[in-house]
Amino acid sequence: LGRLRDPEVTVASVRDAVQAHEHEGDKVVHAMEEALAKTFVTPIDREDLQRLSAQLDDVLDLANGSARACVLYGVERPTAPMLALTGILERATAQLEEAMPRLRRHEYAALMETARAVRLLEKEADGIFRDAISALFHDDGADARRMLREKEVLEDLENAVDQCELVAETLANLAVKHG
Repeated sequence: LGRLRDPEVTVASVRDAVQAHEHEGDKVVHAMEEALAKTFVTPIDREDLQRLSAQLDDVLDLANGSARACVLYGVERPTAPMLALTGILERATAQLEEAMPRLRRHEYAALMETARAVRLLEKEADGIFRDAISALFHDDGADARRMLREKEVLEDLENAVDQCELVAETLANLAVKHG
């Protein structure tokens, strides 16, 4: 959705790009599941790796859902709160992307720091979400359709950020468990 700051970019093209990433993520999850099934001994419990993989897939699914909701409900341009939540989601996923190799390198203190950073981003997203929803429902001139479509997209974005926090918590738990 952040690409929609460019007036030449359409909601449908963003949805298609996000959906392509989501499909690539699904392939990675399936490859991970196959590798876990074929590996006799893993340095980290299979269940933990599977949980982490599923949680990361959920982030992609929720981001994809927000882009699809824009097209489905006719949100042609994201609102300022949508762009703010998208920016937070981008920062949170960048944190997670940077953290994942640290798990393999046993950099557990860095994983704990990532969890703290993502938790702060999630709190920031909560504030933006609450303010945006409050503004929607306190706008006496807003029509019900606009309120519903914007609320749906905002919820999907906020849920995606929440899921990033869950991934970060899982990484922190693995750091405690193996550190």
